[in-house]
Amino acid sequence: ELKFGVEGRAALLAGVETLAKAVATTLGPKGRNVLIESAYGSPKITKDGVTVARAISLKDKFENLGARLIQDVASKTNETAGDGTTTATVLAKSIFSETVKNVAAGCNPMDLRRGTQAAVEAVVEFLQKNKRDITTSEEIAQVATISANGDTHIGKLIANAMEKVGKEGVITVKEGKTMEDELDITEGMRFDRGYVSPYFITDTKSQKVEFEKPLILLSEKKISNVQDIIPALEASTQLRRPLVIIAEDIDGEALAVCILNKLR
Repeated sequence: ELKFGVEGRAALLAGVETLAKAVATTLGPKGRNVLIESAYGSPKITKDGVTVARAISLKDKFENLGARLIQDVASKTNETAGDGTTTATVLAKSIFSETVKNVAAGCNPMDLRRGTQAAVEAVVEFLQKNKRDITTSEEIAQVATISANGDTHIGKLIANAMEKVGKEGVITVKEGKTMEDELDITEGMRFDRGYVSPYFITDTKSQKVEFEKPLILLSEKKISNVQDIIPALEASTQLRRPLVIIAEDIDGEALAVCILNKLR
């Protein structure tokens, strides 16, 4: 089944407006909650725009195509910014609705596209010129509280974390094992990788590799040839400091020599 022209645009618009109406209720700090039916277990209550958008599927396949267009907008906004999905949905709905209206009035679709792009560039430029950076812990807490659906405790916790790690720091949110919210600060740098061989373990009880003031060798490539790391090994020996190698991978002769050095 195919639909063209006015009929096709009307079906897409109906889907866009249906999804946007459901998502728009969550807009802003005073937005409402949405109850989502679950196939298993209790229904889900949420105020997160992208969660509402992803949960919607329309019976009419053409209207559902329109809904999926807006779902993509919400998902991409969530991936890029982590917030603002409801605002993005409302804007996308308005842009699409006005575009359909102008096409029906006889406007050239390509001219509308170019005009929309020019308008977006103008708006972004205006926002860049008039934005106000937040700097204080209180301001960060205000923004975080809104993102946390008005939970001031979570807002203050995030502000505290930001104050500890700074703008370039990494904040990871994990489900805890207790009833209390906790903030755990890890000094230095952290990334999800570990030692390549258990032979490098320095603390058998905790199964950890711990060094103080090590030399660090960084490589964006896989290391297999021992000749590639000989200078670093010699420097480690001369300076009597441990060597930490961070690479895509290390194996073969290079790995064997590193293990042998550790065992010695």
